[in-house]
Amino acid sequence: MVRSLVRRTGQVRGWFRGRWQQVRTDGRHEAGMTTAEYAVGTIAAAAFAAVLIAIVRSDAVRSALTSIITTALSTTG
Repeated sequence: MVRSLVRRTGQVRGWFRGRWQQVRTDGRHEAGMTTAEYAVGTIAAAAFAAVLIAIVRSDAVRSALTSIITTALSTTG
């Protein structure tokens, strides 16, 4: 019983070692994002852009930006 368990453990360990070596030396490394990652990244970027547009279009931010620009342009140096 113990010998078969030890033998089986060695076989599994050997399989993992061989598989790991194959993955490491395989010429097909992942060089970029997969299609699903592109989709999630695109949706996140679009949502972030929508939030920024909503913030910049708000009256408080618009008046603050106008005040900063007016102050900067009226300053003589």
